[in-house]
Amino acid sequence: MLDAFLPFSLKLDPIAIAGSCLWSLALYLGLSSAREWIIEKLDRWFNFAERSLYTSVEEFEKTRRARESQNAFYASLFSIVPFLTLGGLCNWGVEIGLGRSWAVSVGILACIAGGVYELGRRDGLG
Repeated sequence: MLDAFLPFSLKLDPIAIAGSCLWSLALYLGLSSAREWIIEKLDRWFNFAERSLYTSVEEFEKTRRARESQNAFYASLFSIVPFLTLGGLCNWGVEIGLGRSWAVSVGILACIAGGVYELGRRDGLG
C-alpha cells in the first residue's frame, strides 16, 4: 500500500514494531517518575517557546489558559517519544540475547509487570 505513495520500497517488520511498542508501554508504566519529569519539562519548554512568539503582554495573557492546556496535551503526547526509543533498544537487546521468538513474549511480560507495579504504586499513594 505504501508503494503507491512512496517512490522507494519501505519494509516494516511487524514483530519488531510490536515488541518495541510493548516494551515502550512497559517502560512508560514502570518509570512513572521519569514520565512525569519528562512531561513537566516538555510543558515548560512548550510554554517558553510559545511565549517568544508574542510581542505584546496583553495578547499573550488573553489566551493564556487555552494555550497552556494545549501545551500540556502536546507535552503528554510527545513524552512517548523517549519511551519508544528506549523500548526499541530493549526489544533489540532481547532479540540479540534470546532470539526473535522471545521478543514479543518478554515484552508482554514486561507490560504485565509494569502494570502491576503502577497499580500498586497508585494504591500506595491513596
